[in-house]
Amino acid sequence: MGDSSEFERGDAEGSAYPRNWEADVVLSDGGTVHLRPIVPEDADQLVAFHGRLSDRTRYYRYFSPYPRMPQRDVERFSHVDYVNRVALVALLGENIVAVGRFDRLGEEDSAEVAFVVQDGHQGRGLGSILLEHLAAAARECGLRKFVAEVLAENSQMVHVFRDAGYQVKRAMEEGLVHLEFPLDPTEESLAVSRAREQAAEARSVHNLLHPRSVAVIGASTDPGKIGHTVLANLLGADSAAPIYPVNPEHRAVRGVRSYSSVLDIPDDVDLAVVAIPASGIAEALDACLTKGVKALLIVSSGFSEAGPSGREAERRMVHEARVHGMRVVGPNALGVVNTDPAQRLNASLAPQLPDRGRTGFFCQSGALGVAILAAATERGLGLSTFVSAGNRADVSGNDLLQYWQTDPTTDVVLLYLESFGNPRKFARLARRLGRSKPIVAVKSGRNAVRAGLAATSVRIDETSVQALFDQAGVIRVESVAQMFDAALLLAHQPLPRGDRVAIVGNSSALGMLAADAAMEQGMRPVLDPVDVGASAGPEEFAAAVRSAAENEEVDALVTVFAPPVAVPGAAYARQLREALQEADTPHSKPVVSTFLAAEGVPDELAVTGEDGTPGHGSIPSYPTPERAVLALGRAVRYANWRAAPQGEFVRPEGVDSERARELVEQWIERGVERLSDADTVRLLECYGIEVSPFRLVTDVEAAASAAEEVGFPVVLKSASEQLRHRTDLAGVRLDLGTVDAVRTAYSDLSELGGSGELYVQRMAPKGTSCVIRLMDDPSFGTLVSFGLAGLANDLLGDRAYRAVPLTDTDVSDLIRAPRAAPMLTGYRGAPPADMAAMEDLVLRVASLADDLPEVRELVLEPVLATPSGAHVAGAALGLGRTPDSPDSGPRRLR
Repeated sequence: MGDSSEFERGDAEGSAYPRNWEADVVLSDGGTVHLRPIVPEDADQLVAFHGRLSDRTRYYRYFSPYPRMPQRDVERFSHVDYVNRVALVALLGENIVAVGRFDRLGEEDSAEVAFVVQDGHQGRGLGSILLEHLAAAARECGLRKFVAEVLAENSQMVHVFRDAGYQVKRAMEEGLVHLEFPLDPTEESLAVSRAREQAAEARSVHNLLHPRSVAVIGASTDPGKIGHTVLANLLGADSAAPIYPVNPEHRAVRGVRSYSSVLDIPDDVDLAVVAIPASGIAEALDACLTKGVKALLIVSSGFSEAGPSGREAERRMVHEARVHGMRVVGPNALGVVNTDPAQRLNASLAPQLPDRGRTGFFCQSGALGVAILAAATERGLGLSTFVSAGNRADVSGNDLLQYWQTDPTTDVVLLYLESFGNPRKFARLARRLGRSKPIVAVKSGRNAVRAGLAATSVRIDETSVQALFDQAGVIRVESVAQMFDAALLLAHQPLPRGDRVAIVGNSSALGMLAADAAMEQGMRPVLDPVDVGASAGPEEFAAAVRSAAENEEVDALVTVFAPPVAVPGAAYARQLREALQEADTPHSKPVVSTFLAAEGVPDELAVTGEDGTPGHGSIPSYPTPERAVLALGRAVRYANWRAAPQGEFVRPEGVDSERARELVEQWIERGVERLSDADTVRLLECYGIEVSPFRLVTDVEAAASAAEEVGFPVVLKSASEQLRHRTDLAGVRLDLGTVDAVRTAYSDLSELGGSGELYVQRMAPKGTSCVIRLMDDPSFGTLVSFGLAGLANDLLGDRAYRAVPLTDTDVSDLIRAPRAAPMLTGYRGAPPADMAAMEDLVLRVASLADDLPEVRELVLEPVLATPSGAHVAGAALGLGRTPDSPDSGPRRLR
C-alpha cells in the first residue's frame, strides 16, 4: 500500500495504518470532525463514548441493552490489524462521537460493516461519512463487498445504506434486515457523495457569512491597530448580529461593553475575529475551542509567511480548529463581507460595506482586497459576498464555489487567485458552477507564490491552468481592471445569443475602432458602423440605437458616443436607456457603451434596483471602444461554451481495462519505468489502439525478411532517437516496395546512424501527420495534448490541451482547436481526414489515462490522419508511482 512514510504507528503489536485514512470532514450542518483509525490508547475514550449512548442507540447497534462494555470487548474493539479488522473513530475535540468498523468474513473478499453515532450527533451525516471512508479503506485491503445486519426498526441506519448510491441487496428475516453491496463506486454513489459534499461545504461557508453573533478578540481602543479597525467596520456596517469586543484591559471599546475573554461572553459565539499578535493566538484559540465558536477569522499575520516555525504553528492551529468543529479563514486575511440587508456583515479591514449586488468575490490577497472593494464601489459593481482568505490555511476558493453554487443571491463569481490548494477539485467545481453562473478569474503567481500561500498551495504548470480554465468555462482575464470590465457586463446585461454585433454611434472614428476590435475578438459586425453624425440630437441617436436593437440579425450592441458641445450628454444617456427599455426585441441583447469616457455604470445609464444600486438592464460604460468590445467578446465566448453540449463520458468499445491494470501492476512491481516496444504495443492493444506492424532488426537479411512479413510497402526507421524525429526525415526511408529497395535503404541508414539496429514497419496510408501526447502534472492530473507534427508547429506551440477525464465534446473540441486543424478537414481542396476515427483514437488515449494514472507519459507520433482512418506509426510509454489525488476517494478537507 505504499512505502513506510505513508504510514503511522498502529497497535501495540506493530501494525500500522495508511495516513490517507485520516481526514478532516465537513458534516451536513457545516461543522467539522476528525476521522482516524482507532488505536489502543483510545480504550478509555471508547468506554466513555459507550457510556454516553442512549439505551435505544445501544440496542440498535448491539441488538441487546449492552449497558456496560466488558474489558475483553474494550480490548477487541480498540485493537485491530488494519487489514482484516478496521475501525474508524470520529473525534470532536478529545471525545469520540462516532465509531465505524468492518471485519473480514473468513477468507472471503467481503466484510461485515457496522457503525454507531452518539445520540446528540445523529442526523449530521456521520453515518454516510463513515461508510464512505470505511469502503475506501476496505478496497485498499482487497475487499470487494460489505454486508450488514440491521434491526428492522432501525430505519435511520437502513436509509444510510440505501441512500449511499450502491447497488444494495436486502432480505428480511426474523426482524433483521440483511444488506449486502459491492464496494466499487458507481455513478450514483459518486453523485450522492458529491451532492453531500457540496451541501456540507456550502453550509459551512453559510455559517461563516451569516453569523448570529460576532466576537472581536483583540478589539482595541488604539485607532492604529487592526483590532480597532475591524470593530469599527463591524459597527459601522450596522450589523444585524450582536458584536462583542474582547479586551481584558478596558470595560468598553468604542462605547460597546467588552469582555476579558471570549469565555465571559454570556451568549453563544458563531464567529470570532482574531486580531492579536500571532504569539497570543494559541491561548485565544483554546478559549474559542472551549466556548464552542463555529468559525474563526484570523486577520493577524506572522504565520506561514514568516517561515517554518510560523508554518508549523498555522498547521497546528487549523488542525485543532477542525478537530473542534470550526472552520478557519486566514491567517493574514482581509476578512469577510456580506451585504445582505438582513446581515450587513463587514468583518474586514475595508472601511466601507460595498453596495449590494449579485456578484460574489473571492480574493487571496488581503492588501489588494481593500483596493478591489473600493474599485467595485467606484465602478458601480455591487457585491453579494466577499471573502479574502489570506494564507488560505483552511477555507479556500473551492469552499466559496460550493457556496455560490446554490446561493440565490449570487449570479456572477469573481476570483483573484495566486495559487491552487486542490486544483483537481477546483476544476470539477468550476466546471459545474460555470454551467449556471459565469466565473471570471485573474490568476497571478505564474512564476512565484508568496510565502504565506506556499505551505497550502500546489504548483501547477501554466499549460495545466489554461486547460483547466478552458474546460471549466472560466473567463480568464489579465488584470483586475479587465475583471471588472467583464463583471459589469455579466452582472447587468444578458448573455449574447450569438456573435453578430451592431455598432451605433456619433463618431465614425470610434465606430471603426469598435468594428476592428469586434473582428479581432471573433465577432461579426452585421452592418457597417452606424454613424448618426456629431450634430445628431438625442432623439435621432436613440432612434438609431432602437433600430439596431430591434434588428433580428443582431445579437449584441455596441454604442459609442462622443459628447457634442451644444447639448448635455446626460440627455443622450437618458434617451439611450429609454430606447433600449422600449425596444421591441425578439430576445434580450447585451449592450456595452463608450459614453462620455465614463467607466462603470454612469447614473444616467443605470436602471436602479430596489436597494438604489444599478440593477439588471443597466448599461456599463468603458473609457475606450476596445475595452468595451473585449468585455463583450469574452461574454460571447462564455455564452458559446455554456450553450454547447456538455458531452458525456463515453467508454470506447473493445477496452480490456482489467488486463491493462494487471500488466501495469506487474511492471510497477518490477520497477519498470520505460516500456519496451513490445510491452507498449501490448498495453495499447488493451485499449484498441493498434500500432502499424513493425519489427526491430539488426542486419540486412532480417530487414528483408521483416519487410515481407509485415507487408509491402514498408518504411525503414533508424532506432536512434536523434535521427528518427528529425524534421528532414534523415533517419527514415519511406514507401519501399521491394526487397532490393529495403536492402539499399538498410545500408544507407546503417552507415548514417553508425548502427545496424533499425525498424521495419508497414507503410501507413498517406495523410496528415499528428501527435497525441499524455502530459503528467503531478498536482493537477493528466493532460491530453493534440497537434499537427512538424517544425513550424513545434516552434509555434500549436497544440491544444484538455484535462482527463474527457467527454466526447472535449475530444471533438481538442482535435479542432489547433490553428492548423483545418488541414485535417480539407484545406485548399485536400481530401479530409476521417475525423470520427481521430476522435475515437483520442478517446481511447484519454480512457487509458483515466484508468491508469501510473502511465505518466505516452506519445503517439506520428499518427497519420487519413480519409480511411487514423494510423499510429510510433509509440513510447513511461510509468511511475501513482501520485496522491486530493480529489479522489471519500470526502475530506484538503
